[in-house]
Amino acid sequence: MKSWMKTLCATALAGLPTLALAAGAFEGEVTKQATNWSAIIMFFLFVAFTMGITYWASRRTRSASDFYTAGGGITGFQNGLAIAGDYMSAASFLGISAMVFDKGFDGLIYSIGFLVGWPVILFLVAERLRNLGKFTFADVASYRLQQTPVRTFAATGTLVVVALYLIAQMVGAGKLIQLLFGMNYSSAVILVGVLMVLYVTFGGMLATTWVQIIKAVILLGGASFMAFMVLATVGFSPEMMFQKAVAIHAKGISIMSPSKADPIDSISLGLALMFGTAGLPHILMRFFTVSDAKEARKSVFFATGFIGYFYILTFIIGFGAIMLLLNQPTMMETVVKNGKEVTQLIGGSNMAAIHLANAVGGDLFLGFISAVAFATILAVVAGLALSGASAVSHDLYASVIKKGKANEADEIRVSKITTVVLGVVAILLGLLFEKQNIAFMVGLAFSIAASANFPVLFLSMFWKGLTTRGAVVGGFIGLISAVALIVMGPAVWVDVLKNETALFPYKNPAIFSITLAFVFTWLISVLDKSKSAVEEKAKFEAQFVRSMTGIGAAGASKH
Repeated sequence: MKSWMKTLCATALAGLPTLALAAGAFEGEVTKQATNWSAIIMFFLFVAFTMGITYWASRRTRSASDFYTAGGGITGFQNGLAIAGDYMSAASFLGISAMVFDKGFDGLIYSIGFLVGWPVILFLVAERLRNLGKFTFADVASYRLQQTPVRTFAATGTLVVVALYLIAQMVGAGKLIQLLFGMNYSSAVILVGVLMVLYVTFGGMLATTWVQIIKAVILLGGASFMAFMVLATVGFSPEMMFQKAVAIHAKGISIMSPSKADPIDSISLGLALMFGTAGLPHILMRFFTVSDAKEARKSVFFATGFIGYFYILTFIIGFGAIMLLLNQPTMMETVVKNGKEVTQLIGGSNMAAIHLANAVGGDLFLGFISAVAFATILAVVAGLALSGASAVSHDLYASVIKKGKANEADEIRVSKITTVVLGVVAILLGLLFEKQNIAFMVGLAFSIAASANFPVLFLSMFWKGLTTRGAVVGGFIGLISAVALIVMGPAVWVDVLKNETALFPYKNPAIFSITLAFVFTWLISVLDKSKSAVEEKAKFEAQFVRSMTGIGAAGASKH
């Protein structure tokens, strides 16, 4: 695999989350590889199986509830696996193991960063969301507020996050397949877009859920096997693994110490990861697929366990790659970076997990892991497409344009049309952004979710004083400030626009944009003395009782 790309770890350590980057912010030209037939065969077996599931799901998807939430018939355990499948991307697998391979201990810091958002969801969001909502988080945000402005804002935030994610996924898919399968970039992007449309249009949430469950199982299985084989080489002694890795790594003991990053940037990144997770529309939508609040809590419990276990595996895989690959001359290549010759892993550090798969399991396992890496993209884009389609059909068409008077058949038809349009747009954007640095888009998606969606969702559930004006103005200020500060920051102003110095000094704006969103939401709500604001505040008690008890909710929680 004689090609190289800027590594995921460089992206991540520059301060941008790698979580949803499907195999990372790959940049530059990727040399077409010899066709990896074992990977292609395994991938198409996965596609054939999931297409069968989509056909099965299409026979059972008749109502809007079936399409958006699988009829609320998913169990807590199944939904926990599906959430994990939605959350664990190829970038988590390839990117964090790459960071550990390059930087050691810092990779663990990122693993923890991606995990800490889940206790917030478990204790603050999941149960109340399920009791108050129906299909989307906008149902909750607009529960006692004016429907049109709040749903318009919520749909805008959702579509912006979905668009940014989809661009990253499509570009990542193209680059990944180019490198692993030997297919060309355009074919890869079109293939992902077509499969995404088929899963969502015909199978809805039921098909999407099972695609995510299957992907989570095979990803956890593959990663577990790799970690098992790595530990087997050191007699299942993590201490021995760390000692060998430190001895082999060129930086020595430094890989076991955290780096000294800018504290404001680090705190800001942590806030984006923590609260961004609790504001991601495609993750929040999953809590409506279970029967009641009790199952929603179970979902988060199981999802946290699966995701935490997965990130432990990526840490072992990263150190295993140091131990088993760095002392193998056949695994290394010499490239020119910034005018200097540098020795690196073939394909760059982001290929550490792929090379390790070959080292511990041979060509067949390499093909399996390559197929798994691509299958992760399909699961994530299906969830994204469904959340985007529901924002248009349920929040905009049914609730804003039709004022809640749309029939279910029309709503589902609009959702399917939106899915097709999203698929076409995703393909076009994937082709358009092929040679662009799209790393900042994922950081921007997390910042928007944390700065716009989360404050409005949180305050709508917990603060009596929230008004429609406060929610809409504060939410849009969070969204706009997150976009503006990232554009003016080093990630875009210097790295993409090639200016010498950034107008805003930090790569992660979340600490500032989240603060602005909360402050303006509070300030505008307090200053709002309108009649509607008084009525909205009076409705809080009834909302709070329902959020805590489930009384009045479909499939109310049994306490």
